[in-house]
Amino acid sequence: MAFSSHLFMFYFLPLALVLYYVMPRQAKHAVLTVLSYIFYGWANPLFVVLMMTSTIIDYICGLGMTGQFSRTAWKKPIPQLEEIPRREYEKGPWHHWLLVPKIVSWIRKPDPYRTPGQKIALVISIVSNLSLLGFFKYFNFFLANYNALAGGIESLLGVQGLDIVTTLKITLPLGISFYTFQSMSYSIDVYRGEAKAIRNFTDFSCYVSMFPQLVAGPIIRFQEVDDQLRNRTYTVEKFARGVAFIALGLAKKVLIANPCGKVADTVFDAGGQGLLDSWWGVMGYSFQIYFDFSAYSDMAIGLGLILGFVFAKNFDSPYHSASITEFWRRWHISLSTWLRDYLYIPLGGNRAGHRRTYVNLALVMLLGGLWHGSSWNFVIWGAIHGGMLAFERAQGKTSFYSRLPHPLKVVITYVIVLFTWVFFRAPDLSSSLAYCGSMLGLNGLYGSRAGSALLGGLVYQPYYVGMMIIAGIVTWGLPQTWDFTRKLTPARAAVVVSSLVLSLVVLTTQSFNPFIYFIF
Repeated sequence: MAFSSHLFMFYFLPLALVLYYVMPRQAKHAVLTVLSYIFYGWANPLFVVLMMTSTIIDYICGLGMTGQFSRTAWKKPIPQLEEIPRREYEKGPWHHWLLVPKIVSWIRKPDPYRTPGQKIALVISIVSNLSLLGFFKYFNFFLANYNALAGGIESLLGVQGLDIVTTLKITLPLGISFYTFQSMSYSIDVYRGEAKAIRNFTDFSCYVSMFPQLVAGPIIRFQEVDDQLRNRTYTVEKFARGVAFIALGLAKKVLIANPCGKVADTVFDAGGQGLLDSWWGVMGYSFQIYFDFSAYSDMAIGLGLILGFVFAKNFDSPYHSASITEFWRRWHISLSTWLRDYLYIPLGGNRAGHRRTYVNLALVMLLGGLWHGSSWNFVIWGAIHGGMLAFERAQGKTSFYSRLPHPLKVVITYVIVLFTWVFFRAPDLSSSLAYCGSMLGLNGLYGSRAGSALLGGLVYQPYYVGMMIIAGIVTWGLPQTWDFTRKLTPARAAVVVSSLVLSLVVLTTQSFNPFIYFIF
């Protein structure tokens, strides 16, 4: 169920808010959990089983770490685990290639902070969540690549039967990349002593399944909402700001992201694009993915405010970045900080020497690329970003960036990001390389004459040109939703109301309305 749909806006959301607010405080989480499971299971009820499995595993692991399985333990407050000094865990067993033996030795190693049982609970949580994610997201990918490799070996050696023939086709459950990371971070934070274990299963289920951020983030850590689950406030100001977030997010999605996405799809699907058309198309995609995903985050934050929760900012004007390093401080902040705290630091971070730091940066971004999708395109996308992060880290303050005017640094960074978005959008590697060639002028200025005329007639219509210009103005010239909604003056309230009304009207006429981050 998409936020930008009539079903959600006119039926599910009003009913959910009425049920949520009429219930007493002690029943709100139960109602919100049920509503979230209905929201998530609308497309496929079987997906609910997977989310519940992940929820149960991490709930049990959290209790296991705090020794809650004796009869007397349930009558006492849950003990808070001592926080582990960062130096004790920032280079754990996860940085070794021989992973299983190192994990076993790590579990058996005497530790003044954690018992072997607590370590086992942590390993169970991590392995089970990554196994669910790996199977459902990468089974088809690895099977296809294995069969391709087996086919090559069969042709070379003249043998048969090396490929794997199966009728099993795995469907990717919505949001599995988000809720597994979110649920897993709970058990890791409890183990580190950075979050308190929770005994109420309904409250924990509510945290994992909360529908505002369930299928496309932002990734909410338990420590960010722990206190809010126990006690949060409901104010008119918070509700009004939540409505403003939803209205502006819906406007960004319906009024800007969708037409820009139409431009991108038309150009990318055309083939043989010329220099001008290819740049126009990838700029359209850069606007589509930014306004699409930031719109979802805005609406998630707004829905959270209406429900009494305060979620952190997930986007901070990323196309204002003057380097790729800065870009990753501004783009999808909840994912980049998750990768930093739960992958980059345990791999050793920047404490194991320069070379290891560069390797860690590249490896984290490679895995971040794979997190987005099971395709070599995403691996290359992550490799480019990882390579740029390592390069900028190596250059330090003497980087060529430092000698350029700030606007030029922003332009260069945006151009690099545009080239990486090609691998994010194109269907396969060969198409990505062909499109990058078009951006470099290998197909000439206009590409195929006949095709260029037809393509131009589709993507340079006044409506699409106007929306692309508006997208640029909003991106580089207007305040962020986070800042705009901080103080709702009468003039700003009028903008919010008119944006909501116009978006709902346009929504009734649009047939092109995907939330592209649903596929990740």
